[in-house]
Amino acid sequence: METVATSRVSRLRLFDFERDTFAFANETKWRYIVDETTQRQTMEWRDPLPDYTLRCFVLVRAAKQFFLHAQFEASKERGDKTLLSRQVGEVLRRNPRAPAAISNPIILTGPSSLRDLSVKHEELLKSMCGGVWRSYLQRGNWRMVLPVWRSQQERVARQALAIVRSGIPAAVHVFRFPEVAINHGLLFYDGVEDEREIRFTAYDPNTHDRPLKVTFDKLARRFVMPQTHYFKGGKVNAYCIYSGLLF
Repeated sequence: METVATSRVSRLRLFDFERDTFAFANETKWRYIVDETTQRQTMEWRDPLPDYTLRCFVLVRAAKQFFLHAQFEASKERGDKTLLSRQVGEVLRRNPRAPAAISNPIILTGPSSLRDLSVKHEELLKSMCGGVWRSYLQRGNWRMVLPVWRSQQERVARQALAIVRSGIPAAVHVFRFPEVAINHGLLFYDGVEDEREIRFTAYDPNTHDRPLKVTFDKLARRFVMPQTHYFKGGKVNAYCIYSGLLF
C-alpha cells in the first residue's frame, strides 16, 4: 500500500511546482556528455558561458524562504518596484531553517506567485537571491567529504519524508564524492512510499520547467537520480540542509 505525503501544518496549501518555483534556471558552466556505450560522463566548457551559474543552493534556499515567509496577493496594477525590492529583501533575510510557516508573512502585492514574480522581475531576483558564495559556503558542505553509510542514508530518507509530510519542502544536497559526478541542491516537496521504495518529487533549479523524481531504494538503502542534462543518472548520496545547526 502506498502512503502519500500530506500537510500537517496550518497552511491553506501545499508546495505547488507551478507557483513556488523560479521561472528561470541555474545554468551550468560545462556541457555534460554521456557515452551511450560506456556510460562514461565527460565535460566540455560552454562557450559562451551562461550568465547565471553555480547557484543551485541559492535558488533552493530562496524557494524555501518564499514558501515559508511570503504571501502573494495578485493585482493587475503595476506595483512599486522599490517597495517590491524591499519586500523581497525581507523574505530573503528570514530563516530558511524555520520548522513551519510563520504567522506574519511578507505580503507581496502584484505578482500571483513566486513563478509569476520571477517572470516579471527575473533580473531583480537574480541580483537579490545571492551570489555564488552562498553555494560554496553553504553551512553543511563539509558533510560530503565524510564516509556515507547505508544506515545513514536510510535515516536521511526518513528525515526528508517526515519533513515533506509536515507540509514543508526539504532542501537536500545530492553528491558523489570523491568522484565529483554531481554536487547539487534539490528541494523535495512530496514523497510516496511503498514496500520497496520512497519516491520523492523535487524542484531542480537546473531544470525549471518540470519536477524531478528521485527514488530511495529501501532494500539497497540508496538514493537514485534519473539521467538529466547535467548528470548521467544513477546512485547518489544525500543529506538534508537548511535544517539545523550543523547543516
